[in-house]
Formats: sequence, structure tokens, C-alpha cells
Amino acid sequence: MNREITDKPRIFVIDTNVLMHDPSAIFRFSEHDIYIPMTVLEELDAGKKGMSEVSRNARQASRFIDQLMFAKDDINIEEGLPLEKNKWTEAGSDSILPSSGKLFFQTKVTDSQLPNGLPGSKPDNTILSYALLLKETYSDREVTLISKDINMRIKATILGLHVEDYNNDQVLDDIELLYTGTFNLGTDFWDTHGKEMDSWQEEGRTFYRIKGPEVPKWYPRNCIYTEDEEQPFQAVVQSVDDDEAVIEVATDYMHKGHAVWGISARNYEQNFALNLLMDPEIDFISIQGTAGTGKTLLTLAAALEQTVELQLYKEVIMTRVTVSVGEDIGFLPGTEEEKMTPWMGALMDNLEVLAPADGQDEWGQAATKDILARWIKIRSLNFMRGRTFLNKFIIIDEAQNLTPKQMKTLITRAGPGTKVVCLGNVAQIDTPYLTETSSGITYVVDHFKDWSHSGHITLTIGERSRLADYASEKL
Repeated sequence: MNREITDKPRIFVIDTNVLMHDPSAIFRFSEHDIYIPMTVLEELDAGKKGMSEVSRNARQASRFIDQLMFAKDDINIEEGLPLEKNKWTEAGSDSILPSSGKLFFQTKVTDSQLPNGLPGSKPDNTILSYALLLKETYSDREVTLISKDINMRIKATILGLHVEDYNNDQVLDDIELLYTGTFNLGTDFWDTHGKEMDSWQEEGRTFYRIKGPEVPKWYPRNCIYTEDEEQPFQAVVQSVDDDEAVIEVATDYMHKGHAVWGISARNYEQNFALNLLMDPEIDFISIQGTAGTGKTLLTLAAALEQTVELQLYKEVIMTRVTVSVGEDIGFLPGTEEEKMTPWMGALMDNLEVLAPADGQDEWGQAATKDILARWIKIRSLNFMRGRTFLNKFIIIDEAQNLTPKQMKTLITRAGPGTKVVCLGNVAQIDTPYLTETSSGITYVVDHFKDWSHSGHITLTIGERSRLADYASEKL
């Protein structure tokens, strides 16, 4: 569809789902003008009840509009509400969202005709009708409808409206650009980087100081390796300073002598994951990977090893977002931990591997489960706000279903001595309006990659079973 681009500020019509997804969206359109149909205000009012994230966002959007409307005594609704002199901050941060445009509201009934079969009483069609009216009224300016509803965008395109998804919250343009945490050194690496190299040992750990053209591409805690089968090399970057870096040779957790809670790595990716998980200097770790790559098993093994054996942490706390794959089964009885138990099937499955019942009688099995229950606590995300966890090993499972705001709320619960591990697979997002590029785990991976006390690894090699590997590839 050809569009005539003018130098005048554009007009953006905002759908309700955009404000319910990001209440501060009205401040993110720079010099352009924002138009909000009356139907959107009605839907915000209808969606404000409840304690869900969507309801909270609806209430916050209404507060922003209210503050704009009564910022001055001489505000003229017809002339628009100015945004340029207002400084708004997101909850818990100091980031300013400036905008020099104006906010307008629908004050007249639309006369734009919709095609037969599109009743104007339906909220979506009312918004479309208003956007068409603006297009007719302001023929010299580009009118764009912003919506996260795919069907809404399809209908708008059919009607000749320019429509876009809300992309301001996207971390990356393409998920393929997401930091993987690994770096292949190539076959000629030592030829180009081995001349000015220092090496030393500290407490049984081997370090190298390396200079060269590849070094500026690395990040702290980057997992670097060579694919040479005769002389494989695996190391973790400790620090990077321009073209100079200090790296540490990775511990070989594939060797049975270095097993973590009885678990050994099966491939180089899992070996890197255990190196990050077992490093006490790393406070935050994100592990992204498809089903069957060992995310939960490796994390639980490292958590139990450091909590029970090494006593670096007081207990393991595991939580996840409660999004159903199918129909909801309704309310669950019991305490907070009992209500969360059906959502923790992955935890129970992996505990069977970490605490095998072979050779144990019923009393021994029960005793083992009681011991593990003493160290592992299951908590709901709904009650995390306001808490502070001291010396805990926190595991956030299914993190791809969390928004960046929810992820921030959880990670900021960490007190001194606490390690946070986020597990997720961006290919299995179940939360409405979240995409691979706007998911919470994508957000934290991109924002933590420069911090020396964090690490990330993307697991791609499946180790569950040949059936699971084939299904992941073919289905």
C-alpha cells in the first residue's frame, strides 16, 4: 500500500489493548499527536476491575490521562492536552518519557460509513470508524491506527487505513539478533591472538590475558569455545577492556569427577551453563532454550549443590507464571504452596532424577522427599511485590511469559547474597500481546549482557530423548 509521507506530525489512533499493555504508550510518540476514541475510555473503565496485570495497567492509563487533563486550569480539550512539559516516570525507575505532541479525545459522533457487515456498535468497528473520520478530516497528514490485535489490524488494512503494531516495547527488531552467550573462536584464533598472551593460575584455576581483533566482540561472562575435536577449548570471559580480555578456562563438568548433585553435562552448552550456575560471583543468570535441553535439571542440581552441600544459600525458591496451555481447571484448594504444586510438574519430574528411588524402601524415599522439601520452597508470583529475599537461590521458570515490568519486579526482590536464575523458551509464549522480541526474558538478556556479575547461555542441543528431539525438529 503506497502512503504519502508528509513533514507534518503524524496522527496516531490508539487501541485499548495498547494502553492495557503499556500505560505509558501515550508518551512514546515523540512530536506526533495521539487521538483516543471514546470507546477506548469505556473499555479502560470496564477493564480496571481486578488485580491482574491488565487491570493495573488500565487503572494506570486512566491516571495518566487524568493527570494530563487537570495539570492546568486553562486546559482546552478541543485544542489537545500538551505533553511536552510533563515528565513521567515508570514505576520504580527514573527514565523520563518526553513527548512534544498533543493528546486529543473523540468529542463528536463519527459520520464515516463502514462497509455492510461491520456494525458500528461493536467497539473495534467504532474505533475503525473514528480512524476513517480522522483520515478524511486531515487529508494532509498521515493517520495511523496502533493496535496489538491482529484481527483489528487486518480489518483496518482492508478498509484502507494505515495500521501498525505497537513496537516501542520491543527489545530487538529480530529475535535472531538476541545475545546467545556463546562465541565460536574459529580455527585460526590462536594464530591471531596467541602472540601477546599471558597465563597464570590461582587456586587451581587457569587464566589467560588475550589481545586481538575478536576481543571487542565479547561480553563479560561470554562463553567462548573452539570446535577442534583433538584439542577442544572452552573458557568464560571474566572481563573485557577494549581489545584486551581476561578469560578463565571452564571447569569440565562433563567429567564424572566434577558432577553437580550427581548430574554431569552432556554437551558443551550444558557445561557452560553449569560453569555459570556454579560461579558464586554471578548474581543473575538467564538460560534460554527449547524443550529437553536441560534448563530446569541443571539449575536445580546447581541450586541443591550450593544450598545443601556448600551452604552458600539458605534455601531454593522456585516460582513461575501460572498461564495454562489449555482450559483453566478452576480454583485450587490448599495453601499457597499446595495451589502452586500443579504448576510445578517440571520441578517434580526433575526431583525424581535428582533424588532417585532406586534401592530405597518407602521410608527412605519419604525421608529423601522431606529433606528436599526442607530446602526447596514453591512460591507464587502474585505475592512477590514488597518482599526481599536474603541469601536465597531463586529460580524463575517459564520466564518467557513475563512482561519486562513483571521481570523487573521479581529481580528487584533480590537482597544481599541472593542469586536469581531465569529459565525460558521464547518459542513457547502463552501470554497475550507478548512476542519473542518483547518478552521479559528477551528484555533481561539484552539489558544484562554488559554486566560482569551476570551470565547468559542459549541451549540448543536436546538431551531428553530421541523421540523428543525428533518431535521438536519435525512437528
